[in-house]
Amino acid sequence: MNSIELIILNFEEVRRRSVKVWRGIPEEKIQWKPDQEAMSCLEMVRHVLESEYYYHLMINQKGSLKEYPESPYLTRPFISIEEELEFAQKYRDEFLNTVRKYQEEDLSTINIDRSNVGYIRSLGDMLLRIAYHESIHTGQLLQYLRMMNVDRPNIWD
Repeated sequence: MNSIELIILNFEEVRRRSVKVWRGIPEEKIQWKPDQEAMSCLEMVRHVLESEYYYHLMINQKGSLKEYPESPYLTRPFISIEEELEFAQKYRDEFLNTVRKYQEEDLSTINIDRSNVGYIRSLGDMLLRIAYHESIHTGQLLQYLRMMNVDRPNIWD
C-alpha cells in the first residue's frame, strides 16, 4: 500500500466512524446543542461536509480561497442526517477522486499556501489535517451524545 492509498483509507475510516456517530443521533435530537453559541448536531454534520467541499477547492487551487464561491449547501434546508449524506456523496466522490490522482511525490512537493491563516503545508500534511478536522467534530458529537444522556455508538470496532 502506498501513501496515497493510506491517505484514502484514512479518509474512508474517519468517515465510516463519523457516519456511525451521525446515524446514532436520535432524530428528535438533531437540533440539540449544549448552549446557544454552539452548533447543533445537524449543523455540525453540515459543517464537516461543507468544509470538505471547501478544502477540496483549496487543494485544487493550492491555497486559501481568495473568494469563497457560493456553497452548494447554502440554500439547502437542514432536514436529516441521511439527506445530508446523500447530498454530499457527489462532492465526497469528487474529492477522493482528486486525491487518488496525485502521485506519491506530490504529497511532499506540492504546497498548500494558507499563510493568510498562518501556515503553508505540504499536500500530504494538508490532507491529514482535513481528516483530523472531521475527527475532532466526531469527538464533539460523541460528547454531545453523552451530554444528552443517550447511547453512543461504538466506533472502536
